[in-house]
Amino acid sequence: MRIIPHLKLFLILILLSILIFFLDNARFLQLPKTALSYITTPIQFGLYSSGQTISRQFYFIFAARFAAKENKALQEQLAQIISENAKLRRDLSETQSLLEQQKTLDPRVYNLVAARPIGLDRYLKIDKGFKDGVKESQAVVFKDNFLGKVIKVTEKTSSVELLTDPDSKLSAFSINKNGKAKGILAGQFGSEILMDKILHEESIEKGDLVYSEGTEGFLPRGLILGSVVEVLEKETQIFKQAKIKPVFDIRDLELVFLMQE
Repeated sequence: MRIIPHLKLFLILILLSILIFFLDNARFLQLPKTALSYITTPIQFGLYSSGQTISRQFYFIFAARFAAKENKALQEQLAQIISENAKLRRDLSETQSLLEQQKTLDPRVYNLVAARPIGLDRYLKIDKGFKDGVKESQAVVFKDNFLGKVIKVTEKTSSVELLTDPDSKLSAFSINKNGKAKGILAGQFGSEILMDKILHEESIEKGDLVYSEGTEGFLPRGLILGSVVEVLEKETQIFKQAKIKPVFDIRDLELVFLMQE
């Protein structure tokens, strides 16, 4: 009983299919098909255009993400190259400093130990401490120039009092073709050094080099302390003075050297 309704529906569908096929072959459906085409074509075009737009948007998103990842990778590679290049330059500079130091002060004679500057405020901080044999009052040099002396030592680092420090005082002398001048070298606030207690009759001129007397005991005689940039002289005063500038800017040095016993 249940099969008969389904059979009827099946027969109806077959008859409708045959009828549509016959009418289509006889071109009776041409007008409805044309009308339907006018209706559906704009819809199809709209769907196609929307699909193309969505496709382009997805492509742009994926391309942008890929470009961002690629750009990040390139930036990381560039940062690595810059870091490696900086390390190579630093290593080269340190090697050159070691070679130049050996040309001026023989490490076998003065027992020089290289140290890296790792900080600078009032004092210069270096990466060597008492585990490396550093002691207070040891001289710190670069080439044949005296930079300062160690005033504080920890296990791995040390603090160096520079020539420009107000507490720094050294016996010094200068020499030129007209003679020799002696005085006391004292640090000033800032980057200046003042050579004081110079007798008026002693010769000192702009450009003269100033050397250590070596009377303090912690540094040898004849280390360069700086050069004269200005002579200050007044007839009413007993002594004249000279402004001194260090030969090297401590901020430009990759290595300094400790003079150990």
